[in-house]
Amino acid sequence: MDFIYAIAGLVLLLVAGDMLVRGAVNLSLRLGIPALIVSLTVVAFGTSAPELLVSVSAILDGVPGLALGNVIGSNTANVLLVLGIPALISTLHVIDNSTRASYLQMIGATVVFILLAMRGQFDWIAGIVLLAALFSMIGHAIYQARCHRVAQRDVEEEEVEGADPDMPWPKIIGFLIAGLIGLPLGADILVDASTNIARDFGVSETVIGLTLVALGTSLPELATTVMAALRKQADVAFGNVIGSNMFNLLGIIGVSSFVGTLPVDAELMGFDIWVMLAASVLLGLFVLKRIDITRVWGVVLSALYVLYVLAVLN
Repeated sequence: MDFIYAIAGLVLLLVAGDMLVRGAVNLSLRLGIPALIVSLTVVAFGTSAPELLVSVSAILDGVPGLALGNVIGSNTANVLLVLGIPALISTLHVIDNSTRASYLQMIGATVVFILLAMRGQFDWIAGIVLLAALFSMIGHAIYQARCHRVAQRDVEEEEVEGADPDMPWPKIIGFLIAGLIGLPLGADILVDASTNIARDFGVSETVIGLTLVALGTSLPELATTVMAALRKQADVAFGNVIGSNMFNLLGIIGVSSFVGTLPVDAELMGFDIWVMLAASVLLGLFVLKRIDITRVWGVVLSALYVLYVLAVLN
């Protein structure tokens, strides 16, 4: 039953997250907020809402290891699996430099995260550092995007995913209410079920966070990247992974650090964090050197993720 509850909680999280994004996007546009700002803030935060709610719920339920495991495992899965599986469907051709700056920021965020982890815990002090870095990066991204938009005034504004100019107010409000109710409920169900599974199998909550929960909360990124691969939009795929990883490290752990202190397990510090860093560095091979992620690379990346999960479970 715990597996059924975990799946039900995960499905509820994904559906509620989608509803929240749709409601927030259309509310923002109705209020006159530019689509550009909505893309960089509302959509980015909304699609990471499942990870955030899971982490906060885990801390409140007294299993902070699941929160840290969720973020670290999700970042590793984002690079190896979320890019690996779409490459099996269609080669991701790297033809643009637009993700280079974001990639370097992601590496910077990863280094800051690791340095703070070496303190042995993530407390409110670490939270301030992480959130300050996040807001700085968001501000820089908005500034760069505005400059780019001014330079190309004649270019038609890109449509924001989930935007519906004809969506009635009752439907917008309904999406928002459903999302706000479904997210915490789904997170609570998933965390409780995952904790029970961990205890039944004699493994730690951290391991469950690194595998089951991390894989589940990475599904939205996987779905987005598969569609980007099918549409031959490699930059969208890379941008999705890079943006998600940055928000996971800076935003989710930053906010969670104010909810409660997150101790860093020795097993995380000794292995999993360095695997996450290695996966992030490997991503640079494609972004900085403009190497296409072919089907062969897709097999390699997916296989590396399977080996990582087997190592964690053993």
